[in-house]
Amino acid sequence: MARAELMDYDKALELFEPVIGLEVHVELNTTTKMFSPAPNPANSAFHGAEPNTLVTPVCLGLPGSLPVVNGAAVRSSISLGLALGCTIAESSRFARKNYFYPDLAKNYQISQYDEPIAYEGSVEVELANGRVFQVPIERAHMEEDAGKLTHVGGSTGRIQGAEYSLVDYNRAGVPLVEIVTKPIFGAEADAPELAKAYVSTIRDIALSLGISEARMERGNLRCDANVSLRPRGTEPLGTRTETKNVNSFRSIERAVRYEIQRQAAILAKGGTITQETRHWHEDTGTTSPGRPKSDADDYRYFPEPDLLPVEPSRELIEELRAVLPEPPAARRRRLKGEWGFTDLEFQDVVNGGLLVEVTLTVAAGATPAAARKWWTGELTRLANAGQTDAASLATPEQVAELAALVGEGVLTDRLARQVLEGVVAGEGSPREIVEARGLAVVSDDGALVAAIDEALASQPDVLAKIRDGKVQAAGAVIGAVMKAMHGKADAARVRELVLERAQG
Repeated sequence: MARAELMDYDKALELFEPVIGLEVHVELNTTTKMFSPAPNPANSAFHGAEPNTLVTPVCLGLPGSLPVVNGAAVRSSISLGLALGCTIAESSRFARKNYFYPDLAKNYQISQYDEPIAYEGSVEVELANGRVFQVPIERAHMEEDAGKLTHVGGSTGRIQGAEYSLVDYNRAGVPLVEIVTKPIFGAEADAPELAKAYVSTIRDIALSLGISEARMERGNLRCDANVSLRPRGTEPLGTRTETKNVNSFRSIERAVRYEIQRQAAILAKGGTITQETRHWHEDTGTTSPGRPKSDADDYRYFPEPDLLPVEPSRELIEELRAVLPEPPAARRRRLKGEWGFTDLEFQDVVNGGLLVEVTLTVAAGATPAAARKWWTGELTRLANAGQTDAASLATPEQVAELAALVGEGVLTDRLARQVLEGVVAGEGSPREIVEARGLAVVSDDGALVAAIDEALASQPDVLAKIRDGKVQAAGAVIGAVMKAMHGKADAARVRELVLERAQG
């Protein structure tokens, strides 16, 4: 496929106003699925099950099977709606959304159409430059997920060129809340960053509520990014595209920016934009056409005849409202003060989408400084190298354990980086990797002294300089000792011993 022509980003913003809309799917971590008693793979207890083992006749759409609404999923949906500042509907109804894919065994999806559980809300989102947006929420509605297709053969892993496809219905019926924004105006050049920051904020909300694992790399949190452009000074909205299922914060930002540049190049030459879904390609940083985007009428929505309306009591709504966690913006301000971070230090955490990870790492026993250091430093470096998010590489508990090993003197920072690479590679916990690789710091002064004496004996000129008071010359001996110990020594302790031996 020929690579699309792109317009310079700043030039595109001179000619056109970007308008974005975001649809975020949050998988709920209930024990069972939305409409059946099958175990829910979005719950970590069931993650990684063999294909087509977490299914019931309801999941497979077998004749005579009837859905039953998951009460826990309804409570979670109401809590999420309230956290988004939405009004909770006195009565909401499920509908059948008809379309024919092999990952939908029933040939329809049970969703909510014109009567969602929550509507008319807003979320405050703060950008790195200090701009604060109130992102308008149109609705948050409950639905079920589809199954998962794996395309076998071909070079891309997509259906084009594949020899055959495999269907796993484990995910079919997983409870979802889809959050749909209204069109977002006024972001201008910040539109890509706003999209990233908004999805990060939704993740923070879902995690603070405890209703989702919210791990993008596992599909617990997915974003469809709608982008359209309109010429400066005009009112009608442009034709939008919808980039589907973008699965990292970094990719959301890149996909929105790419679509702005691609669409601008087409429009500037007098072309037209096709209303369609598009696929994001992480390796090339591009989008490609999917299918023409359907409007609501094409799905032939009609009320689900097997399910009654959902009518939560006022008492239930107020009970859930009373236990809502603090809003993300207020929480950020509190944590910044508690941790003692400078504006720049805290912004590094927020910009990396790592606020939750740092918070949980501190809760697991690390100091705020150590948690920030490892998440925004080495883990972010590894994530950038692998074109993924740092949050997908390690758990807060693992990072806290790593920080503890450094604090105990078991590891130096250099050794800790090697251990962290092992964690990312799936070799086990930090302590297990230290044991397996033999990476612990040499704490035996006897071994260090032997290495120091050998280094001093081989560098008599350095020894003379140290004895003459030129202590900076000790660096050469320290380097030799660290090399001899394969980095498994505390440089500060080595320095102490070098000076002691040189003067002795």
